[in-house]
Amino acid sequence: MSGDMSPGLAEGLGCASGAEQMKAAARAAGNAELLERFAADYPQGPHDKPQSMCPAFGSLRVGLRMRRVASVLSGSACCVYGLTFVSHFYGARRSVGYVPFNSETLVTGKLFEDIREAVQKMADPAQYDAIVVTNLCVPTASGVPLRLLPKEIDGVRIIGIDVPGFGIPTHAEAKDVLAGAMLAYARTEAEAGPVPAPVGGRADRPTVTLLGEMFPADPMMIGALLAPLGLAAGPVVPAREWREMYAALDCGAVAAIHPFYTAAVREFEAAGRKVVGSAPVGVDGTAAWLAAIGDAFGIAADRVAAAQNAFIPAIRGALAQVPVKGTFTVSGYEGSELLVARLLIESGADVPYVGTACPRTRWSDPDREWLEARGVAVKFRASLEDDCAAVEAIRPDLAIGTTPVVQKAKEMAIPALYFTNLISARPLMGPAGAGSLGVVVNAAMGNKARMDRMRDFFEGVGQGDTAGIWEGDPNLRPDFREAHQRKLEKAAKAAKAEEMI
Repeated sequence: MSGDMSPGLAEGLGCASGAEQMKAAARAAGNAELLERFAADYPQGPHDKPQSMCPAFGSLRVGLRMRRVASVLSGSACCVYGLTFVSHFYGARRSVGYVPFNSETLVTGKLFEDIREAVQKMADPAQYDAIVVTNLCVPTASGVPLRLLPKEIDGVRIIGIDVPGFGIPTHAEAKDVLAGAMLAYARTEAEAGPVPAPVGGRADRPTVTLLGEMFPADPMMIGALLAPLGLAAGPVVPAREWREMYAALDCGAVAAIHPFYTAAVREFEAAGRKVVGSAPVGVDGTAAWLAAIGDAFGIAADRVAAAQNAFIPAIRGALAQVPVKGTFTVSGYEGSELLVARLLIESGADVPYVGTACPRTRWSDPDREWLEARGVAVKFRASLEDDCAAVEAIRPDLAIGTTPVVQKAKEMAIPALYFTNLISARPLMGPAGAGSLGVVVNAAMGNKARMDRMRDFFEGVGQGDTAGIWEGDPNLRPDFREAHQRKLEKAAKAAKAEEMI
């Protein structure tokens, strides 16, 4: 209970607190088991600095995309403001609930009572199928026990999750936290008795559930690929409404298109479902994926071969129509970076480096092995420093990555594309995906001369805190920097010592 925490420790926590201090507080507040599960599901090493926004953005975005699901946040006001802002920036069209707190309500346990009262008032079955309550960093570190919330109120499911920045490395993996919690709840319901069918009814063929957010055309393309096998594409998880959870569990196999959904995979395997890694991208990827799906369903080899032969010539033709020539670095935090690299290589590109903020899992092994066999350096849990170092060392014709990687590349007069908005926003699967990247990357590489002109124009204006036009030399004051660095190092040592006590 949050009341177990000492007032001094609770009052000292905040957004500026170090990760180790927050972890120590969470353990002291009874959340050691939670942190151990996060460490197993979302391993960090060799560092804990992947490029990603606040992880809670991922789970919040999943909840806000679902029909008849309310999202409530419990955390510092600054965090809630930022998460709400960025969620609406990315197209959320509904309100985000917030249960505020202060040091007194946090320490005495009143915050938990306020959360329980809030969900009691919100639980209207005419409006909601479920209410998701999310603990951010401070409530998690303080041990606010969302597990003690009612499981349902008037038929409205209550789902409490913890999504601390000090326990979950990326917002992509936070999507898995909520998806896994919802699947666990839905699986319990299905095991207890009959559950509602999907709004569109049940499929007349065995289905393959698709794990991971993707471009809207990709599930339809996957459905077309599966049809010759007598199969159908099932729901995409994270889902858009609660009933899809039952349909997702009621499948013959699961395709881990994005391979980092560890909690979701655990629920599918508990339900007895097989999980297939990789995805139908390019010639080799489509052939291997269809073979793996056929094996999961026990489909005859000649039927699988017929399905492969029905699509692979079209994929090969689409790749040939939009060839890509050049050297690329690929990085991002979506989880599909390895798939994009595969497609670029089959289009003719040289891709010596792929970095992803997500961890290595057994479901990403087929893609990793394919890439490494072609001399690609694959970096899981890549940091911003890793990705920028790759751009500096390789000096590619095009850098694909996160915003700061794009910035770094453009400072070097290297054309660059933001992965999330310009690469993820295109189909990747089957014939539709085969030629989709070529047009945009070839156009971007054509901007090299413009990058050179921009670099020449801004040459000599400085960078960082020395940017701009100066009448004299900037006053750098390295002594101030050194003093500040010593303070940071002292604080880090103190936090480490406190953790070891």
